[in-house]
Amino acid sequence: MIAITLLGTGSPMPSPDRAGPATLISAGDEHYLVDAGRGVLMRLAAAGLGAPNLSAVLITHLHSDHITDLNDVITTRWVMTFVPTPLTIVGPVGTKTVVDHIMASLEPDMAYRIAHHDDLDAPPQVDVIEVTEGDVELPGDVRITCAQTDHKPVEPSVGFRFEHDGVSVVAAGDTVPCPGLDSLCDGADALVHTVIRKDIIANLPMQRIKDTLDYHSSPEEAAQTASRGGVGTLVLTHYVPPIPTGGSGDDWKALTTEHFTGVVELGDDLHRIEIRPTDDLITPTTGA
Repeated sequence: MIAITLLGTGSPMPSPDRAGPATLISAGDEHYLVDAGRGVLMRLAAAGLGAPNLSAVLITHLHSDHITDLNDVITTRWVMTFVPTPLTIVGPVGTKTVVDHIMASLEPDMAYRIAHHDDLDAPPQVDVIEVTEGDVELPGDVRITCAQTDHKPVEPSVGFRFEHDGVSVVAAGDTVPCPGLDSLCDGADALVHTVIRKDIIANLPMQRIKDTLDYHSSPEEAAQTASRGGVGTLVLTHYVPPIPTGGSGDDWKALTTEHFTGVVELGDDLHRIEIRPTDDLITPTTGA
């Protein structure tokens, strides 16, 4: 079984109810954080976990809303573990440069803590793995592969596929339909896909907002991607504009029905979906 928890379903537009983009993929005791948007550790705490529980952080691309709280994950992992526990961060080419700059920005804080605590005698240990496509070599029982997605001019960007115990889940990140994402979705049990309502955004009188139309997928396009791959469950997230808290999202789901006949999931932050080897055992639950 693989559990998907939508830690943050928001977007660059701050929302009082939706944290920034972040998804937790869990298989047994292994927990993988996909993207680290604003408020991610608060949502992780609400899910009963913390930075020390993370097996790795996987970044789909380097847009600010997807990495806003990566610094918080690094620092909190460091101060909340009592034996050296390196944090592995996986992302597209360019991730190491970004992490190096984050570490540089934290130098005053690290110096203060090392001076104050006798048992902190070194800065955080962070291992960065930059990927393009193919297997992601990490310890554990979950097989992780990645492929290029299309979020141009944000380039490169990647999606990830997680496989465990006969179940496969794909986390797409921001992208339009593309061959790389299709390859990850082939035969997958679930696809977590960021989406925007192009039918609404196209009518807004702000060009900067309209500019988002050409590098995100709509619910219809996400449904088409899922259908091409034979995916059983499509999980929508990163809602633009935001779905009202507690709303059913039925209008969003309705947009997928012409293109996809499987299960469609969406919800508030902490919405949790369990993907099991057989479709009749898929159990969606919503966190508190």
